[in-house]
Amino acid sequence: MATSYEFPSDLLAGQEELHQVRAELSALLKRLPWSVEPLDGFSDAGGWRKLERPASPGWTEDEQAEVEKLRRREHELAVFVSTHRFWSEIAAADRVEARSLLKHAHERET
Repeated sequence: MATSYEFPSDLLAGQEELHQVRAELSALLKRLPWSVEPLDGFSDAGGWRKLERPASPGWTEDEQAEVEKLRRREHELAVFVSTHRFWSEIAAADRVEARSLLKHAHERET
């Protein structure tokens, strides 16, 4: 049975923002062309599965800046969450379980 942890509010907020930033970054990357730089399309039917890509116009400077901003924020939040002082209060053997519970804490709130 899972233990219940009293996560600090700043840790919960950091984890929630990390979820949001990752979702936003994922959605953005799905909308953008497959290549950052402009490239011709290609088709490769000789491999174990057919692979096709249309020509890519590349990303605009604004799109590149937005991806970079989100990646930087994702990194900052990941470092904040993973190095939070709370983890030093948890026995080493219990940290994996506690970390998993933190990742899913937003699901229990709804």
